[in-house]
Amino acid sequence: MEENVCKEEAYRPLFYQLMDGLRNYLFFHCHDAGLAEDLAQEAFIRLWEHCKKVAPDKAKAFLYRVSYNLFLDQAKHRKVVQQYQNQQSIRHEPENPEYAYLGKEFEARLWDAVGSMPEKSREVFLMNRIEGLPYREIADRLDIGVKAVEKRMSAALSIMREFLDSKGTK
Repeated sequence: MEENVCKEEAYRPLFYQLMDGLRNYLFFHCHDAGLAEDLAQEAFIRLWEHCKKVAPDKAKAFLYRVSYNLFLDQAKHRKVVQQYQNQQSIRHEPENPEYAYLGKEFEARLWDAVGSMPEKSREVFLMNRIEGLPYREIADRLDIGVKAVEKRMSAALSIMREFLDSKGTK
């Protein structure tokens, strides 16, 4: 019989062993302790829901992948909310300084560039450039090789170079 984490004696130690690290990982992404806690708990719920498909030795990679995807979903939602709020504030502001406008435009284009990256490249890019994680640690967290991390980062940097090159033409 194939091992999985559906039994409490397998699941409970994973929770106690991985929860703090997972919460810290998410905190570095979202900079909100409450949200990091919520996302980590949701990741463990997803592990329990998919326990028959996850071997104990793959549970850590599963949790980090699921929690990062939850973070990305939450960030996308927050971006939509922010765009709505920006539209509302523009309607209510009597003046809109050019500098603020250009800054918002640049930031939006920058996030569009990040958003246009393939998911795997974006994940590696954010882990390295935002969190400051070395390639080896990224490889361990994603359960892939360092060469795969290098390839994904190369693709991400290529997209960012295209963004910076096109910045002057628009």
